Amino acid sequence: MERPIRIAVLGAGGLGRAACRLLAAKRELQLTAICDSKSFLASPEGLNCRELGSGSGELAAQRCDDSIGAVLEHAAWFDAVLITLPNMPNEFIPGVVGRSFRAAPGAVCVDVLKRTRAVELMCALDAEAKAARSVVLTGCGATPGLLSAAAVLAAQSFVEVERVDIWWGVGIANWEAYKATIREDIAHLPGYSVERAKAMTDAEVEALLGRTNGLLELRHMEHADDLLLERVGVVRSQDQVEVGGVMDTRHPKKPVSTTMTLTGITLDGKRASHRFILGDETSMAANVLGPALGYLKRGCWLQRHGLYGVFGSTEFLPMVVC
Repeated sequence: MERPIRIAVLGAGGLGRAACRLLAAKRELQLTAICDSKSFLASPEGLNCRELGSGSGELAAQRCDDSIGAVLEHAAWFDAVLITLPNMPNEFIPGVVGRSFRAAPGAVCVDVLKRTRAVELMCALDAEAKAARSVVLTGCGATPGLLSAAAVLAAQSFVEVERVDIWWGVGIANWEAYKATIREDIAHLPGYSVERAKAMTDAEVEALLGRTNGLLELRHMEHADDLLLERVGVVRSQDQVEVGGVMDTRHPKKPVSTTMTLTGITLDGKRASHRFILGDETSMAANVLGPALGYLKRGCWLQRHGLYGVFGSTEFLPMVVC
C-alpha cells in the first residue's frame, strides 16, 4: 500500500476542526500540520486527528507570530495543503497560496473559497503555480464545489443550458462554532460588504442575528459558481447562475433543502430541468470538506501526472478518498 497523502490544514476554526474529524476516518490521508491564527502543530509522524477534532478554541500548540509561515517551514512534512481559513478580505487566501508556492514548490493547494472575486484572484496565479510545478484546486467546497460539479454533469443532457439555480440551507446549533463562515455570509446581505462584515464585533453579529431570529436569508450572492461554470462552457454568461440560501444559526436542522437545478433545452427542443438535492441530514461541514478532500486527492493525481496550474472544481471530478 502506498503511504498516505500527508496534509497540512491551515485554519483551526469550525471547518478546520471538522476536517480533523473527517481525516481521522480516512486511511489514505494523514494530518501532519495544522495552525490557527496564533499557534501551530507539526509532526512528520502525524497528529492526533481525533483529539484535535474534538477540541474547541485555540490550539494547545506552539505559539508564534506567523503560524502560516511556521507550517510552511515544515513543507518537507506534507504533500498537500487544505485551506480552511476565513477569506476576508478577498485577497487573503490567494496571498496564502502565493506564499505556499515559494515555500513548498510542488505542493498541492485546495481551498473552499466562495466569492467570485476571490476565485478570480486565485485563477490569476496560474502562471506562478505552473512555474512552481504546483497544483491549485479552487472553489472546492459545497457551493462552489459539489453543486457546481453536479451542474457540469447535469449539463450533458442538454444542447443549451439556460439557467443554473442553487438554493442552499445550512443549520448550526451555535454561530460561534463557525464565526468566520457566518461573517462571510453576512457580507452578502444588502447594505453590507466584506470590509464591514470583517470589522463587526461579536456583539454586533449577535445583535444582527437577534433581529433576524438567528436566520440569514441571502439572494443574488457573489458566489464563484458563476465564474467556474462559465469557465468550462456550461453557461455563456455568469448572469445565468443564481445562488442564494438560508442559514439558521440557532438550530442544527436545515431550514431548507440544498438544491441545484439546471434548466436547459434538449436535443428534441424541449425545456427540462435536472435537480440535485442534498440529504437534509448532511451537515455543512460534510458537504464542504468531503468534496474538498476528494479534490485534494485529485490534485495530487494531477501533480503526479505533470499537470500543473490553477484549476476550478468544475474542471475535474473529485476522487473518492478511502
